[in-house]
Amino acid sequence: MTEYFPSLNRNIFLGETFSSYISVHNDSLQLCRDIAVKADLQTSSQRLMLSGVTPHPTAELTPDDSIDGVIHHEVKELGTHILVCAVSYVSESGEKMAFRKFFKFQVLKPLDVKTKFYNAESDEVYLEAQIQNITPGPIFMDHVSLEPSVSYTVKKMNDTEDNEGSHPVFGKVNYLNSLDTRQYLYCLTPKPEAYAESKVLKGVTNIGKLDITWRTNMGERGRLQTSQLQRVAPGYGDIRLTVESIPDTVSLETTFTITFRITNCCERVVDLTLILQNNISSGVLWCGLSGKQLGKLPQNNSMDLPLTVIATSPGLQTVSGLRLTDNFLKRTYEHDEIAQVFVCG
Repeated sequence: MTEYFPSLNRNIFLGETFSSYISVHNDSLQLCRDIAVKADLQTSSQRLMLSGVTPHPTAELTPDDSIDGVIHHEVKELGTHILVCAVSYVSESGEKMAFRKFFKFQVLKPLDVKTKFYNAESDEVYLEAQIQNITPGPIFMDHVSLEPSVSYTVKKMNDTEDNEGSHPVFGKVNYLNSLDTRQYLYCLTPKPEAYAESKVLKGVTNIGKLDITWRTNMGERGRLQTSQLQRVAPGYGDIRLTVESIPDTVSLETTFTITFRITNCCERVVDLTLILQNNISSGVLWCGLSGKQLGKLPQNNSMDLPLTVIATSPGLQTVSGLRLTDNFLKRTYEHDEIAQVFVCG
């Protein structure tokens, strides 16, 4: 007899549960004693002991009788797997006997997951997850969610709202054909305590993990969870300028207020001077005193700065010409094309 079990007639994919029925049958005419059956699953990186066969040795196995068991294991590695079934027993003559059987199978990748990050000025992060079914048949997408890290809250943006409640944008029949791709969108917002620790919003940060569950066309369940998704935060330099409030539309030849937020991103206190530069060809002009001293701003702190602007030309106009000078380093930070506003004629 060969050492290997018969080959598998279907593929096994990462995240699915591998199940096997194991039967040890006494084909002889003799009584066997102290029968122990063990099952191990060997991968490229580890060897796992599986439960479900016989936790304790069976005292006797009469001729033409069997010891049966079912093992289950959620597959978490790609590549070659070998199921090793080891049987030991004592023959009728008292001799200790043992044999092993092997079952080799390949674990394939079921889904191709790609992610993209989009950074907003408000510190929100938009995650686009592209999930492609690379199995031979259709799968039912049971559940796709983003588990955020401790620094973020998440809002899924894959539902539509109506009078009857929320509905998935993918429709009622939530399946994905072979080689089809589906896109999921999530919005992550930093928690208030994340702003207290500046390192959280700088450099490389953990965003969270995608948790995906599905079912095959035979109803078998699969589950994948990605490792921590990492996003490289955009660099803002020493001084960061963001728009906190601005009207969508304004009337021609009227003044309006834009509120800016200035954040000190460097590791020292900065002393800032505000400079406003007007361009006659621009459709909006600054109203106010240029050269104003803003005072000292501690590291990782922010200040709100309301400024008055007048609209001089109709149409969609761009706000530019704001300068901040670091009085210690004599360095000027130029901010152009900061925001846009529609001027009604």
